[in-house]
Order: sequence, then structure tokens, then C-alpha cells
Amino acid sequence: MRFDDFDLNDTLLDAVYYMNYTEATEIQAKAIPLILEGNDLIGCAQTGTGKTAAFLLPLLNRLTELDTPGVKALVLCPTRELAIQIAQQAEGLAFFTQSAVKAVYGGGDGVAWDQEKAALSGKADLIIATPGRLMAHMEQGNAKFDNVDFLVLDEADRMLDIGFYDDILKIIDKLPKNRQSLMFSATMAPRIRQLAHQILHEPQEVSVAIAKPAEGVTQKIYLAYEEQKVALARHLLSDKDEYKQIIVFCSTKKKVEQLYRKLRDRQFACAPISSDYTQEEREQALSDFKNGRTRILVATDVMSRGIDVKGIDLVMNFDVPNDAEDYVHRIGRTARAKTTGMAITLVSPDDMFKFSKIERLIDRDFEKLPPPTELGEGPVWEARSKGSGRPGGGRPGGNGGPAGRGGSGSSFKKKKFGKPKGPAAGGASTAAG
Repeated sequence: MRFDDFDLNDTLLDAVYYMNYTEATEIQAKAIPLILEGNDLIGCAQTGTGKTAAFLLPLLNRLTELDTPGVKALVLCPTRELAIQIAQQAEGLAFFTQSAVKAVYGGGDGVAWDQEKAALSGKADLIIATPGRLMAHMEQGNAKFDNVDFLVLDEADRMLDIGFYDDILKIIDKLPKNRQSLMFSATMAPRIRQLAHQILHEPQEVSVAIAKPAEGVTQKIYLAYEEQKVALARHLLSDKDEYKQIIVFCSTKKKVEQLYRKLRDRQFACAPISSDYTQEEREQALSDFKNGRTRILVATDVMSRGIDVKGIDLVMNFDVPNDAEDYVHRIGRTARAKTTGMAITLVSPDDMFKFSKIERLIDRDFEKLPPPTELGEGPVWEARSKGSGRPGGGRPGGNGGPAGRGGSGSSFKKKKFGKPKGPAAGGASTAAG
């Protein structure tokens, strides 16, 4: 379906074609007509399916029909990075419509606060906000929401994971009851349906590719002991010179810092990104990555949803995500908008049980690859066990290890890391987001 098949305002269509969007994605084709009809809607779609434009286009179309003053539409999302991304895409699409857009998120200075206050007081038509920052403004009496006609909750499941449930309800309680409300979520857990029941009125429901990786992703799984993973990651990254943009996901901020330092010491062009860094440092890291000055981004799960970085060649899971659904969102950074890409996951013995749940979720049994011989023997796959995964049991260097790999007289030792220190639109033929 083409965008001119929708009943969109001509000025909005001008912006759509100026951004080189022509064909609607599946979620856009399903959701946009229902939203334009005025329905509340709950949409289930994974990262990279174009869901951002699926709600921004009808939202901005609605704004062109309203002549009331002040804030008319509110989008809530879980992270500042996602707020920035949505705002950038909204500004591009709103270029010819004269609608004013403002992102409201934490981490700024006093000037940013004053600008947000002015926008919330009526200088902006569309606000994209994180719940925590918006609540801070509301507690100061800065937000005037009397004329809000349109509400969107984006990445609703992630907002609940972070703990924004109460804040979301408090914010919604201050909005007009007569409004159109939309909710988008990558998963449809019972608590998401409970929230939808509380805030949506007779919603229509659309879903696309629930919990399935994009078809263009080549997935490779390597079995490795925890102490082998840094060397394995360096080995796998060293022969990927043709890959210009790579994201490596780690389970903790500490591991992000440790792996970043190990890669940097081997002259990899890399940068870390986690909540340990300031907003300015995180934005600089993202900017350098998008512009090609940095080839590898080492990140926590904050990057795994909603960050619109086009052209990702490789996603590496240094750790298996705790939730099986998050695996899909992590590797959703590559093969976006029907392109191709690669995803590599390193699975330690302690992560085998978690990865077996991923296989069940996506209904696929992967080949388990061993580490290269120079790194030593890898663990044995045990899908139903959280044990050591070592043939004969025990750790390398223990009595249970195989000969030549940690048996008697072996000099193999677990590597120790040093203590870490604390420290974005268009162009594609489909509207991704």
C-alpha cells in the first residue's frame, strides 16, 4: 500500500514524499486507517517494523484539523534516546504542517528545563516525553493539558519494565477523558492488556511479527565459557572488516565498560553507552556511531529498542538477554526495513537455559558453534540444565577438566578485568521506526 492511498492531508503527504517514503509497512497499512477513523488502538509490533510512523502520521494529520491552542498531542516513551528519535522523525514529517514538536526528557540543564516548561505551557502542539521528566514538570504546575486530543504510549511494555506504571496512570488522570488513545508494545503480556483495559476505549487491535526475528537476519550461536567470551568477541569482530556498524549488547553496565576497554586496547574503533554516562556523552557516542567515526558500539539493553540507527550490519549478544522477547528486540537493530544483517550470540553454560527458552519462543533449533581451537574447548550444550556445561564437570584447572584443557598441570586461568571507572530520519523507501 502506498501512502497516497491513505486519507492524509496534502501537506503531510508532501513531507512523506520529501523524506522518500513511498510504500507503507505492514503495521502502517493495518494501523493508519483505523487511527484515522478515530479508533483507540493497541498495536503489537517489534522494532524496525515502522510503528513510529504508524502513529505519527495520523497524529500529525489530526493536528492539521485542530485549531485549539496549546498542547494537543502527547507521546509517552521509556527512554530519552527514544524520545529524541521520535521527535526527530515528527519534526521531519511536520515540516510543512507548521506543528511545533518538543521532546521532554531528563539529563538536560536549566536552559533545557525552561524550554520544556514553555513547550508544556502551550508553545508546542506535540510533546514527546519520558514519564519521569514529565511528572517532574507536572509537580511544578508546568504542564497544561486541557486541550490534549491524542495520547500515544510507545514501548508500553518497556515503560512497565522500568517501573513507570504509576506515573503513567497519574499522567493520564490529568488528561481530558474525551481523547483518542493508542498503545504500542513489542509484547502483549497480561499486564499490558490490563493497562490497555484501563486507558483505552473499545480499542481495535493490530499485530505484526510478534516475537519473531526479521527474516533478513542471519543468526549464529557460539558456545563459550564466560572467561572465553572476551577473546571470542575480539576474534569474531576482527574478521568482519566489511561490517561498518556493529552493536554489542551486554547484560550490565559493568560489562559494557569492561568489554569496551578490552576492545579499545586492541585498537577497535569503539565506544560505550550506558546510563553511567552523561546525556551529552551518550548523544556524542550515538552521533559518532551514526556518522561512521565509531565502528562498534558497546551497549546495555537501553539501546535494544527504539533507537533509529540505520545500516546496522552486525548485532552481537555478548550475554543472552534475560527475557526471551528481548532477544528479538536486540537483533532487531539489524535487517531493518527488509534489509539483511547478522546476529551473533555468545552462550555460556549459565545462559544455556535462557537461550533454550529463546529457541522455543521463535520455534527454531540453532546449530551451536564451538569457539576457535586456539581458545580451547568450549562447553557442551545442555538445554535443560543450568550446570557447568563442561565435559566431566568442574572448572578449567580443576580435577574434572579434560586432559589438555584444565586438567592436572594446566596453566589455563580465568581472565580478570580491571575495575571500571564511571565515566537518529528518512531516506528509506519505507517509513521505518
